[in-house]
Amino acid sequence: MIRANHSAVSEFVLLGLSNSWEIQIFLFFFSCLFYVSSLTGNFIIVVTVTSDPYLHSPMYFLLANLSVIDLIFCSIAAPKMICDLFRKKKVISFGGCISQIFFSHAVGGTEMVLLIAMAFDRYVAICKPLHYLTIMSPRICLLILVAAWIIGLIHSSAQLAFVINLPFCGPNILDSFYCDIPRLIKLACTDTYKLEFMITANSGFISLVAFFLLIISYVFLLTTVYKHSSGRSSKAFSTLLAHITVVVLFFGPLIFFYMCPTPSTHIDKFLAIFDAVLTPFLNPVIYTLRNRDMMIAIRKIAMKRVCRQLMRYRKSS
Repeated sequence: MIRANHSAVSEFVLLGLSNSWEIQIFLFFFSCLFYVSSLTGNFIIVVTVTSDPYLHSPMYFLLANLSVIDLIFCSIAAPKMICDLFRKKKVISFGGCISQIFFSHAVGGTEMVLLIAMAFDRYVAICKPLHYLTIMSPRICLLILVAAWIIGLIHSSAQLAFVINLPFCGPNILDSFYCDIPRLIKLACTDTYKLEFMITANSGFISLVAFFLLIISYVFLLTTVYKHSSGRSSKAFSTLLAHITVVVLFFGPLIFFYMCPTPSTHIDKFLAIFDAVLTPFLNPVIYTLRNRDMMIAIRKIAMKRVCRQLMRYRKSS
């Protein structure tokens, strides 16, 4: 990730979200609120799943790792965006720009694989319940996690290979609050038509195919669950709806970014904020508020912490 020798640009100027002082104040409090909430919510999920033996199952193992990914993802662009809101000149170094691209695509690719794994987990749980613990064994779950990160890193490295040696010799203004490949390659001092097509095929087409495959698989599972009338099936139905919501929130902005050649700047920025700040916050909300087991486990841990604090207070007094 070292800047190519023939690139004269050492930094990029970010135009940010708005020049209006009132809007900047609103965005500051809005972003801070959801960024802190994202960190808190995902951290609570990780701690809860790790601490409660009842949640040591394949589904919650994947959910905890999804929260770890969201913790990383929401910290890639959001902190700098918040710090830049009141700066007159918003700049990012060439290396910083490349780093943002690398980590966002690595984490995004890993999350894509994890969402597919979570769909497979629900398929096994619903359609092959007697073989669930055999198929989704701890070893298989660990292999899935390792494979997800390897695929994410390979995907990110392949994306960087497209842009790392491009010549950047003049324009250095990005009409955004963070760096991403579709915006960056437009600043290259060369014809990027073929490159844009390759990136669309690499990220946009893959995202689109994965999205439709996941939706089709969840529709199949919903149809299967709908045929049952037990309370367990009702719980499975609710879990599947939560998974579908997360899939739509994750893939929606990605498909828009990479499949729309000339998107509206306002829509583009709105979806970018949604993807960077809101989605990592909504994931824990969706999984905790719609999941009775998670809520019970969180209350247990909270009560234990309160009891420990009371015991310490009594001993000290």
